[in-house]
Amino acid sequence: MVRTGAKYLEAIKDNRNIYIGGERVEDVTTHPAFKGISQTIAGLYDISCDEQEKMTYITEEGTIANKIYMIPKSLDELRERREAIQKWAKATCGFVGRSPDHVAGFLAGFMSKPEVFARGGERFKENVINFYKHARDNDLYLSYVIIPPQTDRSKASHEQENKYTAVGVYEEKENGIIVRGSQMLGTGSAVSDYIFVSCITPLRPGDEDHALSFVVPLNAPGLKLYSRPSFAADKPSSYDYPLSTKFDESDALVVFDDVFIPWEHVFVYRNIDLVRAQFHETPAHIYGNSQAQIRFVTKLKFILGIARKVASMNGIDKFPQVQEKLGELAAVVASIEGMLLASEYEYMTDENGTVYPNRRFLYGVVGQQDTIYPKVIHMVRDLVGGGVLQVPASYKDMINPETRDDINRYIKSSGVTAEERVKLFKLAWDVIGSEFGGRHQQYELFYNGAPFVTKGYSFRNYRFDEAIQMVDQFMESYQMPQTVKEQVL
Repeated sequence: MVRTGAKYLEAIKDNRNIYIGGERVEDVTTHPAFKGISQTIAGLYDISCDEQEKMTYITEEGTIANKIYMIPKSLDELRERREAIQKWAKATCGFVGRSPDHVAGFLAGFMSKPEVFARGGERFKENVINFYKHARDNDLYLSYVIIPPQTDRSKASHEQENKYTAVGVYEEKENGIIVRGSQMLGTGSAVSDYIFVSCITPLRPGDEDHALSFVVPLNAPGLKLYSRPSFAADKPSSYDYPLSTKFDESDALVVFDDVFIPWEHVFVYRNIDLVRAQFHETPAHIYGNSQAQIRFVTKLKFILGIARKVASMNGIDKFPQVQEKLGELAAVVASIEGMLLASEYEYMTDENGTVYPNRRFLYGVVGQQDTIYPKVIHMVRDLVGGGVLQVPASYKDMINPETRDDINRYIKSSGVTAEERVKLFKLAWDVIGSEFGGRHQQYELFYNGAPFVTKGYSFRNYRFDEAIQMVDQFMESYQMPQTVKEQVL
């Protein structure tokens, strides 16, 4: 089943406990902080419904499902998955980092290799299979929280002053477990159906109570979300803040106040090795990050388009030095897109016949994300100059009879009205200078963790054998001279 946007919106009106600014949110679909993003997600579901030929596939059971849950078995299917994700990414200009297709990729990865979970017990394998089918067949939106709170990172989870700072098992019951603690960073969680909860940061011996993997619905008793300040709620219009008002997906601290999790929703239980294996011995991390890079490339293309339009509108695109900057920016975007396509073309296949992107090229992009995005933003800042600072405070200055004539006379470009110019420069500001833009710079910097983590993915997945073999073969072609009289060829 592929659900409509209306059905999605109705589903998240479920009395969930979301708090922002000291107040409980009664309805996330109408609250100013969440209305924009919930409408955006609804729009994604409508795209899948309206374009089912491109956005859906036939499951092994013969049902119709959203391609975000597809487990590719060929290069063609891998391409189809990318094209479906691209369509959603274009609808959000790449600015929604945790749209429903992200964690769906992790679930697809789990399902492609459920035997990994059987190492903890056969029932956990069955839980993965059953929940994947439930999420797929109901077109659910899952977010995730897989990082413990920043308290004292020098200590393991079980060594913290409060053992239940990070989420952990508080009590085991016959029909499930009680969990207590918290987890960050619940991006998009406030408007999702379920949260997948686990830990991607390394766990240590003694952390067994925190070595978990489970799913929980947003309206579960005892589950609470504390959202950061909204970048959408106080904005005068979408004209003034076109990205902030539509794509602020929110980030939240997720608190588990003795939340009951039935056994059927548990994938890993008190098993440190399996917590890591679920991500890296299945294609889960690869599928999740291929979606992330599809989104990232789309976002970079969008920003490149803004830079090009600004240069044209300002009449500076004829200057060689500006063409140089635009060319450099285009080269960066093209390189990242090329790596993404290379990861697909040079796909890999596992023993179950599952096809997934090549790790070398995929994680090569992941390893650069923290440096590429700040570089791109800096280049756009350079190109727009002071133009983004010389715009009206809001659209009201442009319609007020007392002010509109001055705005129309002095804030314009050759052949371009004030309304068009201000619209573009406000968009540029929302990328590079607003709170929303600042959050995205921080977000992309730590998208996959600290820089040493992302570079570590690239290090571990490049597979240096080929490069080392080239060096070894060449070094074997020459030897140290045995006498000083030997000739150098």
